[in-house]
Amino acid sequence: MTVTDLLVSDLLKRLRIIGHSFCATEGGSHGPDHSERVLRTALHIGERMAAQLDILAPAALLHDIGRREESLSQGRVCHARRGAELAVPLLGDLGYGAEAIEAICHCIHSHRFRSAVRPATLEAKILYDADKLDSIGAVGIGRAFLFAGQIGARLHNPELDPAATSPYSLEDTAYREFRIKMSRVHSHMLTAAGRKMAEQRHAFMQTFFDQLTSETNGTSP
Repeated sequence: MTVTDLLVSDLLKRLRIIGHSFCATEGGSHGPDHSERVLRTALHIGERMAAQLDILAPAALLHDIGRREESLSQGRVCHARRGAELAVPLLGDLGYGAEAIEAICHCIHSHRFRSAVRPATLEAKILYDADKLDSIGAVGIGRAFLFAGQIGARLHNPELDPAATSPYSLEDTAYREFRIKMSRVHSHMLTAAGRKMAEQRHAFMQTFFDQLTSETNGTSP
C-alpha cells in the first residue's frame, strides 16, 4: 500500500479519530496536530527505508495517547509505557492481530527520548526519529514556548543553570527545554535520514536562542 492509499484508508481514519480523542485536550505542544506531523514525517522516512507502513502509521497516530495521564501526574506516569498499554485493546477492537499489536506497541513504548526501552525494530526507530524531529527546529521551538505558556513559565532564563531548576515550574522555559533536551536530540537520531534532518534543525535552534539571548540582554548578536 502506498502512502497516499494509506492516508485515505478507512482504518487510518478510525485510528485518527481515536488518537485525536486522547490528545484533544493536551494543547498545542502535544495536541492532534503533533501526531499528524509525526505521522507525515514517519511515513516520509518509512517509505524511503522500505518500512512496514501499516505498522508505522498506527504507531504514529497513537504514540501519545498516554500523554494525558503523564500530564495529570506531572511526569510521574511515563506516557510511552502507558500509551502502549492503552493501545492493546484499541488495536484489538480494530481487528489487528497479536503480532501487529506487539509491533505497534513496541514502537509506542520505545518512542520516548528519556525511556529506558530502546527501539529494536526499523519501524520503532523511524517513529522515534519522527517524534524527535518534531521536538526540534522551528516547530520544536514553537512547541517549547507553547508548553512553557501552558504551565506559566517565564520567557527566558539563560542566566540560570538548568540543573538547578525544576520541571513544571516558573523556570521551566523553552530555553531550559533546549538546554536539557532539544540541544541533544540531533546526536541521538537512529536513522540516516533522521540525522540529516536533525542537523539542519539543530543549527536553526542554536541561531534562534543566541538571538533571543542577545535581545533580552539588550545587545546585538
